[in-house]
Parts: sequence; structure tokens; C-alpha cells
Amino acid sequence: MEKRIELECRGRPVGEIQELNLDNCRSTQIVGLTDKFQNLEMLSLINAGLTTLKGFPSLPKLKKLELSDNRISGMLNVLQGCPKLMSINLSGNKIKDIDTLHPLKELKELQILDLFNCEVTNVDDYRAKVFQLLPSLLYLDGYDKQNKEAEDEDGEDSSDVNESEDGDDDEEDDEEGDDDENSDDEEEEDEEGEEEEEEGEEEEEYEGEEDDEQRGVKRKLEDEVEEGDS
Repeated sequence: MEKRIELECRGRPVGEIQELNLDNCRSTQIVGLTDKFQNLEMLSLINAGLTTLKGFPSLPKLKKLELSDNRISGMLNVLQGCPKLMSINLSGNKIKDIDTLHPLKELKELQILDLFNCEVTNVDDYRAKVFQLLPSLLYLDGYDKQNKEAEDEDGEDSSDVNESEDGDDDEEDDEEGDDDENSDDEEEEDEEGEEEEEEGEEEEEYEGEEDDEQRGVKRKLEDEVEEGDS
């Protein structure tokens, strides 16, 4: 775990690190992670092989902690050194009873807790008991007290997203309809323009024919006058 931490820091001072991903680093306990990470806000230790949280440091700005798919069964009291924690994922661990969760009562800002695939979810009235134990909690395993699904990261639930997509499709259909109407109008205008041009050409031809006839009549009269004089 120590080497992985060094790699993830990429030479930056640990006091500047805000997010740290240690997924799959394979260690039975916390090693190399210290309270020098004072500005750490997100820590991910998914499938790291942890059997205990022994050695977990105090991280005063930590807000999100991912601990899913480990073998943690207790010692959640060490998380009390992270008073800003708002989201904890303990899915796929060895949490067996409600009493194990009692230390989380001290996390006054905790809003999201995930315990999927933990034995504790089989306890009678599991959801009601956890919400009662943790008054600040908004979502347990992705659902609130009324079993309404949690919103996504953009602040929209799945139904809102679908409605929004349908609305976008309707708008696109309307725009396509407008384009078709505009296209039809342009075609009609082109046809009218062509008809007007044809009519203009016909009128010019007709007027030209009339001029020729008038000139012919005039010449004939002049010829008759000349013959009369002679």
C-alpha cells in the first residue's frame, strides 16, 4: 500500500492531495496513509483486501470514503477522526449487526451509507433501525426513508432524465418539422418565381409580335402612298 500511495501522489506534497485512489492495492490493514493528508476529501480503497481499519488516520476534510468489497467486520470507531464524512460505502464487507454501526453516530454530517451484500441487511427492520440510529442519514443502500431512489450526481433522478430526453426528442421533431415547412415554402416561392419569369417572357414575345405587325402595316401604307404619287 505504501508504494501505491507514493505512486498516486506523483511527487506532489501529501498535504495538497484531495483525492486518492488505492483500489485493488491488496493490504490487510492501512499502511502508509497518515494524518499528513490534511486536505484529502475523497479516498477509495475498493477491493484492497482489508480485514481491519486499524491504522486509519484522522482526516479532517474527508467527505467520501469507498471501502466496498473488503473483509471489514468492525472497528468503525476509527472513522470518528473524519468528522466531515458525508458518504461511506461498506458494501460487500463482513458487517453483521446493527451494533457494529453505532460508532457512526458520531458522524453528524453522514448522509449516504451503503451496506449492500453485508449480513446486517438481513436483520429484521434493518432499514428502520439504521435510519433511527443515524438521524442525519438521507440515503441507505441508494434509497431514502420513503424508499425513493437517490438522485444521480447531476441532481436528477432517472425519471427526470428520461423526461428530459423525451423533451429533447420532441424539440428535435419540432425543429425538423419547421425545416420541412421552410423547405416547402422555399420550393413554392421558386415555382412562383419561375412561373412569373415564363409569363414575362411570353408577354415580351407577344409585344414583339405586335410591334412587327405594326411596322408591316406602316410599310404597306407608305408603299401605297408612293405608288399613288407616281
